[in-house]
Amino acid sequence: MELPHLTLVLGGARSGKSRHAEALIEALPSPWTYVATAQAYDDEMRERIAEHRARRPAGWETVDAPLDLAEAIAAQPVGRPILVDCLTLWLTNLILAERDVAAARAALVAACERVSAPIVLVGNEVGLGIVPENALARRFRDEAGRLHQALAARAASVVFMVAGLPMRVK
Repeated sequence: MELPHLTLVLGGARSGKSRHAEALIEALPSPWTYVATAQAYDDEMRERIAEHRARRPAGWETVDAPLDLAEAIAAQPVGRPILVDCLTLWLTNLILAERDVAAARAALVAACERVSAPIVLVGNEVGLGIVPENALARRFRDEAGRLHQALAARAASVVFMVAGLPMRVK
């Protein structure tokens, strides 16, 4: 199977995004890199992270990159398929750390363009609901939309997950 250089997988919570993205990468020869952006601040998040790790077969190398995602992508061995899960957790980390989101977004886009291996990026589509009532949540929603648009414009493939079913958008 040939995977496009850049694939963006979007969807809601528990839509099957991660499993679909993992299957895309696992169709390629291992080893594969799983760039994880989650931070385990509580027991529930530690359980989610453990669940993700437990379901991945041998052949995966996990790299934790809660903030420096572009650098983590750029540091991967030439030709190794990369999965990033997830963009919206990374965005949350950036906002809470008061990082320059626009600069980080530009660095991520540039890193994705420079890597020769297939990359699959996973993100939560959060813009389909009501307008959030507080400024931080509105900023997050808006930044997520900007991030997804910037990556989708460059991606050869965009998939929207609904109830575990992939819908090809691009």
